[in-house]
Amino acid sequence: MKVLIRNIKQLLQVRDNPVRKVSGKEMKTLPVLENAFLFIDGDHIADYGKMEDLPNHESDEIIDASGRVVMPAWCDSHTHIVYAGNREQEFVDRINGLTYEEIANRGGGILNSAKKLQDTPEEELYKQSAKRLEEVMTLGTGAIEIKSGYGLTPDAELKMLRVAKKLKANYGIPVKATFLGAHAIPATYRNDRKGYIDLIINEMIPAVAREGLAEYVDAFCEKGYFTTEETERVLEAGKAFGLIPKIHVNQFHAIGGVQVGVKHNALSVDHLEVMREEDIKVLKGTETMPVALPSCSYFLSIPYTPARQIIDAGLPLALATDYNPGSTPSGNMNFVVATACIKMRMTPEEAINAATINGAYAMGLSDTCGSISRGKKANLIITGEIPGYAYLPYAFGSNHIERVILNGKLI
Repeated sequence: MKVLIRNIKQLLQVRDNPVRKVSGKEMKTLPVLENAFLFIDGDHIADYGKMEDLPNHESDEIIDASGRVVMPAWCDSHTHIVYAGNREQEFVDRINGLTYEEIANRGGGILNSAKKLQDTPEEELYKQSAKRLEEVMTLGTGAIEIKSGYGLTPDAELKMLRVAKKLKANYGIPVKATFLGAHAIPATYRNDRKGYIDLIINEMIPAVAREGLAEYVDAFCEKGYFTTEETERVLEAGKAFGLIPKIHVNQFHAIGGVQVGVKHNALSVDHLEVMREEDIKVLKGTETMPVALPSCSYFLSIPYTPARQIIDAGLPLALATDYNPGSTPSGNMNFVVATACIKMRMTPEEAINAATINGAYAMGLSDTCGSISRGKKANLIITGEIPGYAYLPYAFGSNHIERVILNGKLI
């Protein structure tokens, strides 16, 4: 199918020569074409330019985008959308004064979700997860990473990753899967941490690799969860089976997790709510992408990732949702972008770059997603009539998305 979008008020993230990521001062620049067209051929972007230069493209469908912004779909590089049930009672518990860590210490948190997931049949887990994926697609997400980590047994972890694989096959958008068996120590191993880590290394990782269920390996490197030494063991084991490291770090405490990520050439280090000068310094000159999760900070009332400090140091930054049942029960990337501007002092240009091209980089998708470039996937957002792209984070409480195109098709 050939689709022509014409009279576009602003065509965002236009890159004739695609880049893998943008860093530091580069993040303040968002390439824009005014009064533009975009031509889709099949599932990819075939052409774009100024309306005055519009060639005679034969089209099956023409979309008039007068007064509208067209941009790449969001690239959400950190989610846990494959989970069972919810944790609304813990939400109430926090309102009543308990902290996230106190809830976890009394059997809530990740262990609560793990119990629910272990008891949920795979087909039911797929139905719940598919509903969430469909929702975020309508909110403009066109590429997504999905982590395991709410199983914490070999069978349950594999079940989660099989569901992620089925979602990828059935919905056709780029889906990257991450094995996160090192998310928490299950209750049955409370007094045998080494035994659980051995289970991850000797049984779970080989099984994940054998079935081709994940591309990445991750760990929650945090006080009360996994130490830097334990995290290194897990990342090294994953690398031995061809899994690329990603890592949860610096959410509540800085314990050296960023350094572990850099040492193991992690594709991304995610959370970063607590950052020291040495954590920023070690990221300079690396290929590791810092990833901020502002809606997690919003929901838990914890500090926000110091975006200004990171970007002003010349580093790149990506934005993602952290969609999960305990700390971020939302996959709305529009809210993430707005929150980054409102609470983290990112400019609209920086936030959109972080949620598109840098998000794609954090999933290894720079070649196919994240910018308006010829040959890239036609995964696009068309807004309603708005004054300009800065209106998206400005009017944060409204849904400004009118249409979403994924793989060249209107959803």
